[in-house]
Amino acid sequence: MTRIKRLHWGDWLILAGIAGVCVFLVLRVQGTLEYKWRWGDIPRYILAYDASTHAWFANMLLQGLLMTLRISIFASVLALILGIVLGLGRTARSLAVRLLARTYLELLRNVPPVVIIFIFYFFLSAPLIDALRIDFWARAIARSDHAAVWTFFFGDMRRFSQLVSGTIVLALFESAFVGEIVRAGIESVGRGQREAANSIGMTHFQSMRFIILPQAMRKIMPPMANQFIMLIKDSSIVSLISVQELTFKTLELVSSTRMIFEGWLTAAAFYFVISFSFSRYFARKERKFRLSP
Repeated sequence: MTRIKRLHWGDWLILAGIAGVCVFLVLRVQGTLEYKWRWGDIPRYILAYDASTHAWFANMLLQGLLMTLRISIFASVLALILGIVLGLGRTARSLAVRLLARTYLELLRNVPPVVIIFIFYFFLSAPLIDALRIDFWARAIARSDHAAVWTFFFGDMRRFSQLVSGTIVLALFESAFVGEIVRAGIESVGRGQREAANSIGMTHFQSMRFIILPQAMRKIMPPMANQFIMLIKDSSIVSLISVQELTFKTLELVSSTRMIFEGWLTAAAFYFVISFSFSRYFARKERKFRLSP
């Protein structure tokens, strides 16, 4: 309520303009394309009721949303680990290590993500899954008595290999950006502190662990949080390799029902709610972290 009172008349004017544009677009679509809106059908594609079991279940859009959250969280953890390794490699004393880390970063940052998705999927992810027989292992779990626990964390175990593929591919792509964020954070710490650590007999590893990285973490938190939100939106790319996340499920919905505008607007609303919620959460954490001693 307090924030609403803070709005200036110009803010209200902008909000009214946005609302007017939305109304104009709706009327334009309805009048020009003779489109029949079917918003009343959308809720049952989010949550549906099974009359045979007398229970509610997650339908297409909610299934896709949950898969988007899973793949975003798993890929962000893997990307963070790889990114820290790459960031440390970019600031290593060894020239060979620096060159290898820089080659990886420059390659992934300067090639379109769609190309990277297909290259890594067919040349790295798919052969790895076949070699480890992940499909066979996941299907065995799907038939076991403990399938519900695995399904809660990983979704349909019959499609577990798709989750693994999407996670690996997305993490490899995002780790390049995380690595540059870590490198910038490390290099932002003054050289004098490294020299002071060396003067008291600290090794390079000790100075990184106890002096450089704790200070760098404070500076890389905001861009790292922003990168995580970018990863949520970038997760839509893995629909190209048949990972059944929100974009893939929306495509299925639109293809089967022809609810083009309703389907994509609902998907956009889901992405906005997730991204905005995480952005507010990280902003709160950042303020607490900045105020802590």
